Amino acid sequence: MRTPASIAQHPIHPMLVVFPIGLWIFSLICDVISTGASTPATWQTVAFYTMVGGTVGALCAAIPGLVDLVSLKAVPSVQKLAVAHMVINLVAVVLYIINIWIRSGHPTTMKAPLTLSIVGVVLIAVSGWIGGQMVHVHGVGVSTRE
Repeated sequence: MRTPASIAQHPIHPMLVVFPIGLWIFSLICDVISTGASTPATWQTVAFYTMVGGTVGALCAAIPGLVDLVSLKAVPSVQKLAVAHMVINLVAVVLYIINIWIRSGHPTTMKAPLTLSIVGVVLIAVSGWIGGQMVHVHGVGVSTRE
């Protein structure tokens, strides 16, 4: 079942989600490195900016994702998965916005930001699993034309 948010029959949402996923995972990696680095501020700065980029990318990917979600009304079981996918992603975005806000205040400890980053990556992993299930099991965004 093809989705309306596409370019030349290629769905836009999957093209865009690689950026927030990659940036948020790299942000977590930078946070982990900063815990043992001799210059943790450098790694924390890189983590901050990749987190901001990931959040902007996620909001951009959400637009075609929402267009695709609205088009799934004819398939209630898939629409339920899509809503769960969207809600988990929105929770992750909110956690990253909170994380960015905490970091912008120059916290004395990185415990809360690191915890938020770990939870955020776990959430996007769960959401990615659901997104993969929609594509690979239910054929969302897959053209059946030969």
